[in-house]
Amino acid sequence: MTMILGAIMMLAGATTAYTDTVALPEVLVSDVAKVNVELAPFNTNIVTETEINHSAESSLLPVLVNQVPGLFATQRGMAGYGVSDGAAGDVNIRGIGQGNKVLFMIDGQPQWAGVFGHSVADTYTANGIERVEVVKGPSSLLYGSNAMGGSINVITKRQREDGWSGRARAMFGSFSTQKFSLYTGFKSGNFSGSVAGNMDRTNGNRDNSEFWLANEIINFDYEPSANWQVGTTVNLLQSKADNPGSIYDPLLSMWTKISRGTASIHIKDSYSVTNGGLQAFINWGRHKIDDGYKIGATPRDYLFNSTDYNMGFTLYQNFIPWQDNNLSAGVDFLHWGGHNWNTSKTDPDAPYTSEARQHENEVGVYVMMQQGFWNDLLSLNAGVRYQHGSQYGDQWIPQAGFILRPIKDSQIKFSFGKGFRAPNIRELYLFPPHNPDLDPEYLYNYEVELRQFLFNGKFNIGLALYYINAKNLIERVFSDGRPLNRNTGRLINKGFEIDASYIINRQWRASASYSYLHTSKPIAGAPKNKLDLEVSYNPGDFEFTLQNNNIFSIYTIAEGSNCVKESFSLLNFQAAYNIPWRTAVRLFLKLDNITNAHYDIVYGFPMPGITVLGGVELKF
Repeated sequence: MTMILGAIMMLAGATTAYTDTVALPEVLVSDVAKVNVELAPFNTNIVTETEINHSAESSLLPVLVNQVPGLFATQRGMAGYGVSDGAAGDVNIRGIGQGNKVLFMIDGQPQWAGVFGHSVADTYTANGIERVEVVKGPSSLLYGSNAMGGSINVITKRQREDGWSGRARAMFGSFSTQKFSLYTGFKSGNFSGSVAGNMDRTNGNRDNSEFWLANEIINFDYEPSANWQVGTTVNLLQSKADNPGSIYDPLLSMWTKISRGTASIHIKDSYSVTNGGLQAFINWGRHKIDDGYKIGATPRDYLFNSTDYNMGFTLYQNFIPWQDNNLSAGVDFLHWGGHNWNTSKTDPDAPYTSEARQHENEVGVYVMMQQGFWNDLLSLNAGVRYQHGSQYGDQWIPQAGFILRPIKDSQIKFSFGKGFRAPNIRELYLFPPHNPDLDPEYLYNYEVELRQFLFNGKFNIGLALYYINAKNLIERVFSDGRPLNRNTGRLINKGFEIDASYIINRQWRASASYSYLHTSKPIAGAPKNKLDLEVSYNPGDFEFTLQNNNIFSIYTIAEGSNCVKESFSLLNFQAAYNIPWRTAVRLFLKLDNITNAHYDIVYGFPMPGITVLGGVELKF
């Protein structure tokens, strides 16, 4: 299949019969942030609104997997991820991610469940999103704990132009799948607001795998002057996911109900020599879970319940003290924790059982400086963070690097950094093998990236090499015959990523990326080889896209001597027709896995074969 797509790409190049002007890249409107990731020596991918909308996906994770080399997310079915058994929605970057080692954020606000410490993948929907910034490698200098393997910052869409605008979409397809989404925004003078919502529902590709989700995002911003902005963002989620269990050990009546929300307020300033902001936020959740029962067994007589919270503030300011210098400094505070308990199915008034409450506090201060030389031919970057946690004590986080631009349209980035992750409440206090004396996990990361633009920017190619040395990882061991969490784990990951894209002409575009990962021990959900190819053809009002996604040597289970590998190749096709009406109407068709490949990403959870989705989109 790879050879077929490669041949199509070659034919695309052969069809170029005329010279074409260069298509300008999508303009990104950068909000005031802790740091401009494109100017720092981090290995970064920006996934744009155009790429997100073109994918016709309702979840962000499949978009990121296709667009970001070295990133992978586990799935266990047709739609949705849920929580509880099944290990779906685990995101890793270069093999680092399990146990919340990759930090998800919405508009810079950290997102993870306060009790179990992990992000909730169903929260990250594609509707109402302006862009996603993915930093590969430790981001603990800027964000502290949980950014050990990298960070993913989801930037919600703001209304930029005066007046009303919007987009509505409806999709229908395999397994009784229905997906509806709406975005609308308004701007008048200094005031702007937007509302986005979506609802997904599917019967799933297996019996007892139904899923539904509703999500709402509300933004309001006010600019009292050209230099100041105040605003608020609210993000709400409600979902229910049924889980049939592994095909080798099926379960009945296993489900998860989730209600989550985030809210933040911000004040931002922007002047010629300084900019910054203050953001206060809260992230909360309510989970109810039935862990199900095996066929022929007695159903459980209780439900697991939990509430969690993650709140705090971040204050940061960027300065230009002299020419070609940028100084960033900030302080962060986090208060997180939660409450879990069991309730009787038959007697709602019965006392709670297995009840526990815990919380932790963290405070961090960082400073980072970047200095350019010789008209930015060379830029040096260095910074340090001091972090204190109420459970683990003090941590020092250094980071340094440079950007070299030796010739026109080329750059070389090098960075060294430390990342860390504080143990979560589950690992510390809940359920065997908990251990209240755990220390943070940490790693050291070394990487170099080379990038070159050619043909007036129409061709872009990059190569990144990295070496990761992780220590103090939390592992389950046996002490006095009982399981116990200990800081005993070590891991070395090394590899490379190469990507290229070519704007052939107005109609044809092609891109490819390949990732290689070598690990010192098996890691579930981290492919050794990942190859993504894409070619698009847009004649007039039509759009056609062919994708080939290849995963080789991925562990679907990695538990001691019980390790299972999987390899698979997926061919996906999209077609769309833009009806030239006054109100833009777009009809589209999406075919996934059209070769009907059979594969698992999570052991015992077969993924669907060919799936078909079609729909209509209105822009106004």
